[in-house]
Amino acid sequence: MKRWVVVATLFLATSWSALEAKPPYLAGVWGGPHVAVAFQGGMAEVQFDCASGSIDMLVYPAKDGSFSAKGVYHAGSPGPVRVGQIFVSQQATYSGSAVKGQMVLSVELEDGSLIGPFNLVEGAAPQITRCV
Repeated sequence: MKRWVVVATLFLATSWSALEAKPPYLAGVWGGPHVAVAFQGGMAEVQFDCASGSIDMLVYPAKDGSFSAKGVYHAGSPGPVRVGQIFVSQQATYSGSAVKGQMVLSVELEDGSLIGPFNLVEGAAPQITRCV
């Protein structure tokens, strides 16, 4: 009977620690100068000073922390949004590294434009200045 209690205790302890472990994909809120990334379910909403975007797939960093994921980038414009105004959206590749709560993020648009790099900290508030 004692053996059964020991086995059950070890199983529960192992299961509990597995529940508390971080997921293998990026999660949570990351913020920094001019950028915010909010991962939920592995995908993310991205906010920039004068643009926004999304990462449309789970982001699994490699062992060294590097990652690359596909998404969309939506260019913004200063001033009020006008009726019928069209915003340009492009396919984008979000890449960088995430190591020990620090992220470096760059964006490459389908037209070849590069945006970034941005430095983010896990759990930090973003410092976004909306374009006016």
